[in-house]
Amino acid sequence: MTKFQPEATDYDGWFDRHPVLFQSELAAIRSVLPAFQKGVEIGAGTGRFASALGIRHELEPLDDYAEIASSRGIEVVKGVAEQMPYADGSFDLALLVTVDCFLDDVPKAFAEASRILEEGGTFVVAILDKNGAIAKKYERSGFPSYQNAHFHSPAEIVGWMTEAGFSDFRFAQTLVAEGPASPEAPHTGVGRGSFAVVLGRKNLGTDS
Repeated sequence: MTKFQPEATDYDGWFDRHPVLFQSELAAIRSVLPAFQKGVEIGAGTGRFASALGIRHELEPLDDYAEIASSRGIEVVKGVAEQMPYADGSFDLALLVTVDCFLDDVPKAFAEASRILEEGGTFVVAILDKNGAIAKKYERSGFPSYQNAHFHSPAEIVGWMTEAGFSDFRFAQTLVAEGPASPEAPHTGVGRGSFAVVLGRKNLGTDS
């Protein structure tokens, strides 16, 4: 047991305690997710999203989170988003879920995502929109898991993805309603939901 184990267990249990929110977020990601052969989730934690979406590879810096993900049959590599231990063009899909707000260098992490993707590969970034009700609530309350978070807007995410060589963007959002009683169907676009999803494709000929 590491000193982080209670935190990792509590984090993983959040998904069981809030199934409506989790299923709503999953539905929003699935609404834009293309077919893929080899995907990786960056900063995947305990592997809840990766497992549910059929992603078999995960990058995670914390051993105890990675251990839980491994128990779900995911191949976990230890590392950080800004310097990934993968070869160029290793994947056709990269997913990043609510990790942007904890990154030390978002543009560098997005450039790394471009590098590890093959040409035409897909990068999906799901965020808690800084202008949404949930992010604002976390900022006001000092919610423990997000006390060091710096939330971003979809426009900021698109800007960094564009700089990293992505285009052909698609968008989805959910949690427009506050505290839905049942899983919320995804909506197109962004700007109304607390949870926003941005998909971009790596430009052909992008220099890794």
